[in-house]
Amino acid sequence: MTPRHTLLHLPPRTPAEPAASAWLAEQWQVDVAALPLRRDSRCRPRMIAPMQDFDASWSHSGDQLLVTCGEGLRLGCDLERLRPRPSARALARRYFHADEQVWLDELGDDAAESAFLRLWCAKEAVLKAHGHGLSFGLDRLRFVEGAHGLRLADCDPALGRSEDWRFMELVPASGFIAAIAWHPLPAPESGAAIMPG
Repeated sequence: MTPRHTLLHLPPRTPAEPAASAWLAEQWQVDVAALPLRRDSRCRPRMIAPMQDFDASWSHSGDQLLVTCGEGLRLGCDLERLRPRPSARALARRYFHADEQVWLDELGDDAAESAFLRLWCAKEAVLKAHGHGLSFGLDRLRFVEGAHGLRLADCDPALGRSEDWRFMELVPASGFIAAIAWHPLPAPESGAAIMPG
């Protein structure tokens, strides 16, 4: 199943979770107060019984909030505002897989900044879906440019098989790019405990 998503306006200094929860409740036709959404010990939002096979993720950048949801999968998303990133190559050399560094080094400056941001969104989406987050290590998964955009070529065994991951790149609004990654259930788990409500 392909996740649903929306882009919402998020005024400055407004918490994202209430806006995300309101949209999720509408999508799943439940009262927002009854939405069984909890955080795990790594702060990842998780649905608990009776909706444990549902999942949601959200990401905000600037005044925009991307919210995704689905059933029968674990998903993650990332939203980034387009802006100059003069340290993109240095960050890639420090954190990305060696093959991705080579790819970026072969590109001109503008193309390298764009590719860096696409890779960043893709990696963050997968790692948010898994539940461990960026501390898992951005170099432990490798994307390649495919005929239809980025594709997860290989990854650490803790993330499962790379071919089981699905991925979508988006341009949800002018000046923004995003990525959504999902894995059908059963999905690899980070081992983080769900915190009491």
